Amino acid sequence: TRVISENARHDARSRPPRCYASSDMTLVSRLASVSCLGRHATRGGVLSRGAPVAFASPSVGTTTTVHARRSSAGRRAAPPGVVSSSRRFVVARAAVSTTAKDEASTSAAAAFKRHERIAAIKGSDGGVSRVGDAVELRGWVRTVRAQKDLSFVEVNDGSSLSGIQAVVTADAAGAELLADGAITTGAAVVVHGVVVESPGGKQAVEVKATAVELVGGADASTFPLQKKRHTLEFLRGIAHLRPRTNTIGAVTRVRNQLAYATHTFFQSHGFQYVNTPIITASDCEGAGEQFQITTLLNGIDGPKGADAAAAAGSIPAAGGDVDAAKAAAAAQGAVVKDLKEKKKNGDATKEDVDAAVATLLELKAAVEVIERPPAGDAATPAGGHGEVPRRKDGSVDYAKDFFGKPSYMTVSGQLNAEIYACAMRDVYTFGPTFRAENSNTSRHLAEFWMVEPELAFSDLQDDMDCAEAYLKHCISHVLEHCDEDLEFFEKNVSKDNLRERLRGVATTPFARITYTEAVEHVLSAKKKFEFPVEWGSDLQSEHERYICEEVFKDVPVIVRDYPKGVKAFYMRENDDGKTVAAMDVLVPKVGELMGGSQREERLDVLERRIEEVGLEKESYWWYLDLRRYGSVPHAGFGLGFERLVQYVTGVENIRDAIPFPRYPGSAEF
Repeated sequence: TRVISENARHDARSRPPRCYASSDMTLVSRLASVSCLGRHATRGGVLSRGAPVAFASPSVGTTTTVHARRSSAGRRAAPPGVVSSSRRFVVARAAVSTTAKDEASTSAAAAFKRHERIAAIKGSDGGVSRVGDAVELRGWVRTVRAQKDLSFVEVNDGSSLSGIQAVVTADAAGAELLADGAITTGAAVVVHGVVVESPGGKQAVEVKATAVELVGGADASTFPLQKKRHTLEFLRGIAHLRPRTNTIGAVTRVRNQLAYATHTFFQSHGFQYVNTPIITASDCEGAGEQFQITTLLNGIDGPKGADAAAAAGSIPAAGGDVDAAKAAAAAQGAVVKDLKEKKKNGDATKEDVDAAVATLLELKAAVEVIERPPAGDAATPAGGHGEVPRRKDGSVDYAKDFFGKPSYMTVSGQLNAEIYACAMRDVYTFGPTFRAENSNTSRHLAEFWMVEPELAFSDLQDDMDCAEAYLKHCISHVLEHCDEDLEFFEKNVSKDNLRERLRGVATTPFARITYTEAVEHVLSAKKKFEFPVEWGSDLQSEHERYICEEVFKDVPVIVRDYPKGVKAFYMRENDDGKTVAAMDVLVPKVGELMGGSQREERLDVLERRIEEVGLEKESYWWYLDLRRYGSVPHAGFGLGFERLVQYVTGVENIRDAIPFPRYPGSAEF
């Protein structure tokens, strides 16, 4: 087993506990090798069964080793009570080479260098080590106090929660911009100056400005983000400006670090990153809550403006001279271009240009009308103007649609990830998914991101181990890199011991119980629940939180072996015929955070399950082929990324955990 070098340990200790933008982070370039010891461990060069195995997170820096027990049937059984992990994933770093080749590579990389960000200037000591340095602040004004001889401007560039205050005296170049009121809250500025110690108690340093530049002004009378507390609901209505606020800026930085941690975890453990399709013809969950994609409705009503103009006789109707119409549109385009040039010189007005553009749009629409097939044409092409093509029985003829069949936006990349897992072993996908569930709640989105790994030659035990190690790695990474933001959330959002709770998740072994045991805990509870529970029903959030917070005293819990009636068709059926090898990871304050399963690798069982849930086998022919040709036991899980962001930051509404939320009635921005 390799060990981390002294240089790497020094790097880890000296890394500032601050949350930086992704372009500020240096990727780990000294990742030398990844040693993955699965069910077998090496002893004297010979692979042997029963060796201690474990999952190690490179962020945590420790490895917990557990001797896996095996049942009499030869399958590994989980240790009793709380267990740790089943594989050893050891990440090693090599010492840095100083060869000429490396130096040349470093020089080439340094050719691209962005302006220094405020987070880098402040560093881990608040900027004290930079006193006396000449710097440039490039960002947006958060607050400004302008006086005749002295002004104070707080500049923030989004790289950290707090910005840096610039002190501008009357002799600084551009000071008149402050005195005249040109620089206001929201304006984009560049401040040149020197870092000095701050006499105030709110910050360690400030910048004594020598020059101030106004890059982009902001009308103070209409700028919506004034210096006061705004509700998150109000900020959702101005999603184009809300990243400039403390809360959404902090959420964005934490989300960025969680995404970075996701990739580093799987990459360091040998997983291949696979991009799965957004457009699909299958329903992974079998719930039917999918957004359908079609071109059959394109222009079904025709260009209304053109139709009206044609009816009035101002432009040719369908069937007219298409060449003449195109020539007229081209000529009008030249008129518009000429008027725009004249407007620059003051020889034409905005109204002149607008009128010419309106005429141009009418002429372009006329071309569409002329090219439209005659009414009653039976061969209406897909996506053309006319009626939706239908079969003799009246149903929509999707053979004429763009993809030749009903197509949808994906609800999960899992099925596609399984294809690559059955060729490249361990893979993961991390991308957007969609669900047309008409749920206008604080826990649901129509568009959200999913992290979905798939592990070949693996069972449910491996799946649970991977899920636990991944979650601990992500939380440990954020605790290390986003302390300032987490402190902000702790004081202003969650208003509880957020960081202490996260540290508990990162360091405490997860409890593991069966679904049957979970139901027994709920039934024996001395409290009343809103939703009653019985064996065979799905657990609700109140039940999941009770198990985590009260039964196991704020310890994350993995519940396994659910009734097959409440789980998806692809989950492996257990020998009892009633349950499937599925698991959910429950965490305090939230309930279910992750869900996964061992996939059904037996062809006959999978075909039967597809029929039982009422799906068409023909749509899953390729998925069934994976079981016909070299089928292997494999497993995986899915994590709703916004749910993870919610959990780590404490924000209550999931619409504040994603940059541009999509939900019923809202697709703005």
